[in-house]
Amino acid sequence: MTGPADIPYTRGLHQLTEHCYAWLVPDGTWGWSNAGLVTGDGQSLLVDTLFDLAMTREMLTGLAPVTGAHPIRTVVNTHANGDHWFGNELVAGAEIIASAPTAAEMGDNGPDLILGLMKQDGPTGRFASHIFAPFEFNGITPTPATRTFEDELTVDVGGTEVRVLNLGPAHTAGDSVVFVPSEGVLYAGDLLFIGGTPISWAGPISNWIRACDRMLALDASFIVPGHGPVTGSDGVRAVRDYLEHVQHEAAERHARGMTAEEAMLDINLGRFAELDERGRLAQNVLAVYYELDPELKQVDRTEVFRRIGVLEGYV
Repeated sequence: MTGPADIPYTRGLHQLTEHCYAWLVPDGTWGWSNAGLVTGDGQSLLVDTLFDLAMTREMLTGLAPVTGAHPIRTVVNTHANGDHWFGNELVAGAEIIASAPTAAEMGDNGPDLILGLMKQDGPTGRFASHIFAPFEFNGITPTPATRTFEDELTVDVGGTEVRVLNLGPAHTAGDSVVFVPSEGVLYAGDLLFIGGTPISWAGPISNWIRACDRMLALDASFIVPGHGPVTGSDGVRAVRDYLEHVQHEAAERHARGMTAEEAMLDINLGRFAELDERGRLAQNVLAVYYELDPELKQVDRTEVFRRIGVLEGYV
């Protein structure tokens, strides 16, 4: 029987089951995200678009052998980071679904945010320019959701039942997963980074840990992460293990009176130091501190990128 390990991590279209596909984009680091496609009788549902128009056009062309007979009628954006919705204008004829928190967050997470970070001086600008250089953000017309939901939505895709579950806030204010019960396929968005470091922009991390448990309870055979190769339950457990490690280490240093910046420099990641983007620890420590001290002043995104850049060596 085919399983996650049989799906190669190569760029392009991969069929998982009769009605479910993944569009994979290695290497899964900043901006290189995955998408999904669910088909039914005469139509399909697309899970996420990509970071810029060129990447999304490439994907839509690559999906054409399937979508020619099953046109995309519905799009689900799993969350508000641009690498999962900046290509929406190319599927604007479809209904675009997102959770209400995701739709609200889209307004502050457009291309101008990325372009502004790239123009910063010092480590922030150097780091942002390095990770975002492969993408083209000029000329994108932000195209947000046309339909929202709160906690759960069921969509009939030509006879294929699709459940959309908002498990956030965690990575962002709203983190939706797309589950196809009859196929045993779960599209996890950025609640899963496989081979890379999760980043909790919104938190709380404790809720992300609970989201991992909810994903495990779905007992999916194939799980498509927002970044990285197709996985199974072991991939979910690995992300949960990282989050629990950071939560414990950051809370211990908070109790000792260390600042979040001091803690990020002091924490030993152990086996998780081998993950890509280990500098994301800077934001994850902040997420733990915010949960422990709701009155703590929020650090703005520019400063967060500076701290990540410091940990990644962009000083």
